[in-house]
Amino acid sequence: MSRIEQIRAALQAALAPELLDVEDDSHRHVGHAGARDGRGHFNVTVVSEVFAGKAPLARHRAVYAALGTMMETDIHALSIKALTPAEHARNG
Repeated sequence: MSRIEQIRAALQAALAPELLDVEDDSHRHVGHAGARDGRGHFNVTVVSEVFAGKAPLARHRAVYAALGTMMETDIHALSIKALTPAEHARNG
């Protein structure tokens, strides 16, 4: 299973998103210190009702918790866009 598939599976299981986009941006960071150890750079957009009523920091913590040890073993950098369905409908 690829890293993107692992990330998708972990976020699907924990957050039941209505929309989930995972992008591997590692190729743009070749030579960067974090890329030397084999961990990747990723962008995720997660639209889930789980985020309703939560501040941005709590949403990011929920994403980090869902990814668990992958944050230590596979992911060096993670850009997160975490929205409720209503926010996504308004702002995209």
